[in-house]
Amino acid sequence: MLDQGAPPHSSSQTAPPSPGPGARLMRRKPVENLVAEGGQGEGGSLRRTLGLWQLTMISIGATLGTGIFVVLGEAVPKAGPAVTLSFVIAGLTALFSALSYAELAGTIPVSGSSYSYAYATMGELIAWICGWCLVLEYGVSVAAVAVGWGEYLNELLDGTVGVTIPAALSAPPGDGGGVFNLPALIVVLLAMAFLLGGARESARANTVMVIVKIAALVMFCAIGVQGFRSGNYENFMPLGMAGVSAAGATLFFSYIGFDAASTAGEEAKNAQRDLPRAIMLSLVIVTALYVLVAAVAVGAKPWENFTDSEAALAQIMREVTGQTFWGTLLAFCAVIAIASVVLTVLYGQTRILFAMSRDGLVPKVFAKVHPKTGTPRANTLIVSLFCGVLAAAIPLGELANATSIGTLFAFALVNVAVVVLRRTRPDMPRTFRVPLSPVLPALGFAFCVWMMGSLPTVTWVVFGVWMAAGLVFYFVYGYRRSRLAPSEK
Repeated sequence: MLDQGAPPHSSSQTAPPSPGPGARLMRRKPVENLVAEGGQGEGGSLRRTLGLWQLTMISIGATLGTGIFVVLGEAVPKAGPAVTLSFVIAGLTALFSALSYAELAGTIPVSGSSYSYAYATMGELIAWICGWCLVLEYGVSVAAVAVGWGEYLNELLDGTVGVTIPAALSAPPGDGGGVFNLPALIVVLLAMAFLLGGARESARANTVMVIVKIAALVMFCAIGVQGFRSGNYENFMPLGMAGVSAAGATLFFSYIGFDAASTAGEEAKNAQRDLPRAIMLSLVIVTALYVLVAAVAVGAKPWENFTDSEAALAQIMREVTGQTFWGTLLAFCAVIAIASVVLTVLYGQTRILFAMSRDGLVPKVFAKVHPKTGTPRANTLIVSLFCGVLAAAIPLGELANATSIGTLFAFALVNVAVVVLRRTRPDMPRTFRVPLSPVLPALGFAFCVWMMGSLPTVTWVVFGVWMAAGLVFYFVYGYRRSRLAPSEK
């Protein structure tokens, strides 16, 4: 007989209490759910058309060109001839993180890159922070590279038709009399046009451009070495280790993009096998080319004579040969090379926002897939216009530093994520494993933190403002609209 004084429902029938705010911030998305949703968007699906060759070319396309064509002129005055050591340090930092990326890309082959890895291991708030850093990494780096494209376009026009675009229309405000960087906007819109055609078509165009840029750098080394002077290396480290570190932090911008293959996880034919290979192969090729070109450049031109020009390699070619032809040819190759960086990094940005939108953390418009092309069309249009306007209005130096700090923060989280997933899901199949874990991931984390500390104070201020804006957006929008939220109400 029931106790008349008992409550109408027993304790076993009482609904479990809703998790508190702290628990909601730590809610994780199961790896199986991330993988199962691969390619699925609003109104359509992404198409799996990319193999190992295309994925490797995407990573090389997103990486090779930014630093060596654009930022070298800014890094040499900071480190002197030791800029080659700065490239090696930045490359080691990238390598440690690349190992972690390779393991996670083979285990969780989705478009969200480190955002998705953080979601599966460290919870939603950390995943949001990581994704917000990726927006800074990819979106702002598109703008930064586009600024350098305009410099080389002017070099090409000067060497071919003898005219250049006026400074008012070829530089951002406050940079050499600039008002609006029209070439930077144009190259972003051209990349947008390719992306709207589909992933396969974009990959084909990128492959051609990557081959051209590698050939251009090999040509530079073959000609530049003729002007090599060993005396240029006599005072190898004129500004000390602090200068090497500062240049390395700036040059880390040069390695941004090796992780671009991980953003193609939902469009790869065999993602678990090919993503780790593409990431590691691209980083090895890029690092070798960077160090070689930097060594030749400093050997051919005293480091004191380097300026902040974004067309340093073309200038060296003219000085070594005494002719305008070779510098003009290099400028032509650089125009193509830098365009491929814009194309592939813009691609990565759209795919990261695609994944975040599918999870409900950003508006649904970013996850809508066009049924004919299999591309997130609205996403591509919005991101391209934003990046194009940013490129036309902000100077290169601040863009490069802001990109570096966002990337280093995201990479640091990836090194943590690989250790966490090893401990929480040790039996998951992994097509690649980081050797000597957790030692190498810990080194990767430490290198990222060290290089972040080498960036100027103004960059940290910009980063702090960016992160504050991101947290406001998350708590106003993403926290309540997250797809994981309804199950907890």
